Amino acid sequence: MMRGGQAPLADIDAGVLGAAAGLFDAGATVSSMEIDAPVAGRALVVVVDDRTAHGGVDSLGPLVTELLTEAGFLVDASVSVQADEVEIRNALNTAVIGGVDLVISVGGTGMSPRDVTPEATSQVLDRELPGISEALRSSGRVAGSLDAGLSRGVAGVSGSTLVVNLPGTRSAIRDGMATLGPLASRVIGELSGLVE
Repeated sequence: MMRGGQAPLADIDAGVLGAAAGLFDAGATVSSMEIDAPVAGRALVVVVDDRTAHGGVDSLGPLVTELLTEAGFLVDASVSVQADEVEIRNALNTAVIGGVDLVISVGGTGMSPRDVTPEATSQVLDRELPGISEALRSSGRVAGSLDAGLSRGVAGVSGSTLVVNLPGTRSAIRDGMATLGPLASRVIGELSGLVE
C-alpha cells in the first residue's frame, strides 16, 4: 500500500537499506527480502540479538518475515542489531524515515539489564498504543507463553508507522503475530486515511 507522494518502491528499498547500512556498525547485519507486491503494507523487521548481530544464524527474522508475508505485507528487510539502546533506536528511526507502515522488533523485551528494546522504542514513538501491548501479553498468557506474559514490550505510532515489540521466542512471535494482524490492519488503515 503506497501512500501518496512516496518515491517508487525500488528507490525506497534502496534508501532504507542504504540508510540502515550507514547507521549500524560493522557488527549489524541487513538482508534484503524479495517478495511479491504488498496487500497490507510495507514492513521492516528488527531482530535484537547480540549473536545474530555478530553474524550468528538468525532464526527469528525469517519467521517474522514469513508471518508478515502470509498477512500480505511486503517486507523491505530484516535488520539484526545488538541489544544496545542506540542501535535499536537507530534501526527503528531508519524504518520510520524509510516510510514503512509497520516495524516489528523481536527480542530485548524481558527483565535482564540487556533488555532495552522497550526503552529504545519509547524514545521513537509519538504516541503509545497500550491496548496493543496488553492484547499481545494477554493472548500470550492464554496460549501458555510465559515470555509473552512477562514481556515489557510496547507498541505505538511514530509518524505514520506502527511500531510493535515482540518477545524473542518462536512461540511468542507466532502468537503475537496472530493477535497483531487485525489490530495492525486497523491502525495502518487509519494512519493512511483509508479507515474513517
